[in-house]
Amino acid sequence: MRRDSIFYKLFQQSPTLLFELLTNPPINADAYRFDSVAVKEPKFEIDGVFLPPENEGAGVVYFCEVQFQKDEQLYERLFAESSLYFYRNRARFSDWQAVIIYPSGNIEQSDIHPHRTLLNGNQVHRVYLDELGDIRSLPLWVALMVLTTVESEQASEEARYLLTRTNQEVSQQGSRAIIDMITTIMLYKFEKLTLTEVESMLGITLKETRVYREIKEEGREEGRQEEAANLIIRLLTKRFGEVSIEIRSSISGLPLLVLEDLSEVLLDFTSLADLLTWLEAVRN
Repeated sequence: MRRDSIFYKLFQQSPTLLFELLTNPPINADAYRFDSVAVKEPKFEIDGVFLPPENEGAGVVYFCEVQFQKDEQLYERLFAESSLYFYRNRARFSDWQAVIIYPSGNIEQSDIHPHRTLLNGNQVHRVYLDELGDIRSLPLWVALMVLTTVESEQASEEARYLLTRTNQEVSQQGSRAIIDMITTIMLYKFEKLTLTEVESMLGITLKETRVYREIKEEGREEGRQEEAANLIIRLLTKRFGEVSIEIRSSISGLPLLVLEDLSEVLLDFTSLADLLTWLEAVRN
């Protein structure tokens, strides 16, 4: 289940969600903007950064990490990334905080002793989703986070409950984003089921949701990618004779944009060796 993308979408839809997990959220939580950033030299990718409003002077930046697999150097990486980003943007921020979201405490790295000062202070917050309480008693957006952790046997029942609650508590305009997130979570959780089976499970029509439209668009993209790969293989066969299964497989696995690049340069190839050199350069 691709939880990273789900939590990214959750925070995009509701940036204040992070602060619902904290005991002392900032008073201007509604004004924060969610983003993801890259820090170069060395290259770090920070999953989630909550940026204070720029028109209020230097504010507190919040770093967020969603961790569903054990990583024995998570804190080393997170604190290095956060410190480097804070250092490079010191003029923009007055302070920093970090929030780590775990499904449960047993996912946390084993050796936390080197970070005891930060972890035992009020600058780093560890959230264990299984300790937040009954999913049905939580705020809706927080309940969506917990839904990602619910066992498959219970997930469909809890999802249907959240759909009913959404229709009762949220305006029609606001409910659309929540319904989209519930269907996204369930489609990722039950990847082997067909859309019709997921529709039956949830008691809704997925054609009305944004995630259905995204899936259709992904399907069209995959169709264009397959057509481009087949065309390139036919052109190569016409120029150089039979193309090996290995080369066919390599070409078929290329993204559409890379295939478009290949279609422009393949006329310059004088042999399959040129193609292999080009493919090796793309992989590296």
